[in-house]
Amino acid sequence: MTTTEAPLSVDKPRSPGRPAARRSNFELYSWVFMRLSGVVLLFLVLGHLLIMLFLDGGVHRINFAFVAGRWASPFWQLWDLTMLWLAGLHGGNGLRTVINDYSRSDRTRFWLKMLLYCSIVLTVVLGTYVLFTFDPNIS
Repeated sequence: MTTTEAPLSVDKPRSPGRPAARRSNFELYSWVFMRLSGVVLLFLVLGHLLIMLFLDGGVHRINFAFVAGRWASPFWQLWDLTMLWLAGLHGGNGLRTVINDYSRSDRTRFWLKMLLYCSIVLTVVLGTYVLFTFDPNIS
């Protein structure tokens, strides 16, 4: 090729009248969230099981007074709240992926995902409400 010849060029694959599809990074962020939340949940759940089942008498000591004493501490409230939120979102995201993979019609996929989202919101909000409004002084 000499310096007077123009380099070869290839036209853009889309016509100028049709803009390229806009893609979101939601699935990428969802994938990263699943990996990070899985690692954090592993630590939280194993710590929870170790404390509740194996240390200082095991399950025989778990009663209302034990839970009241545990939730009197902001540390344990934050621990359980983090576990609740991460488990709800992690499990919901995994089930959303299963619904996307296995539901055949768009209508079925839509209603299954709406049912999933409602159940996640209900569970997480109710669990958060119970955790923050727990009163150990019942009459």
